[in-house]
Amino acid sequence: MKPLIKIISFIGLGLSIVPAILVFQGSITSDNCKTLMAVGTLLWFVTAPSWMNK
Repeated sequence: MKPLIKIISFIGLGLSIVPAILVFQGSITSDNCKTLMAVGTLLWFVTAPSWMNK
């Protein structure tokens, strides 16, 4: 279970970083970036505390 939670949290972290780069390059719109970053932030803050406590 912990490896799955780690993978999900790193996907969330990626969704918090990659969309900003894509907007800078002009690949996605600002609205899509905001949506992806909100989802990524939510995933990160929900899953990361469960495996970062130790």
